[in-house]
Amino acid sequence: MIICRCEEVSYKELETTAAKYKCSARELKLRTRAGMGYCGGRTCRTIVDKIAVTENGQNSTCVSMKYQPPIRPISFKSLGGEET
Repeated sequence: MIICRCEEVSYKELETTAAKYKCSARELKLRTRAGMGYCGGRTCRTIVDKIAVTENGQNSTCVSMKYQPPIRPISFKSLGGEET
């Protein structure tokens, strides 16, 4: 099952990496590129955090994967092509 659609990172890849390297959410992100795609981790961040916590028994309050907004905001009007 694909967790990070932008970078095509699977659940199995995240689990394997977390178990092998005993890494935090930030390290898991850096090793697999999950959360580094176009959306900036908005769709996969919570799952990557949970995998890091469950695989390594880390404290869930010390999650360090930050939210990355898009480069520049765009309006829905611009997306629809109806700029005036």
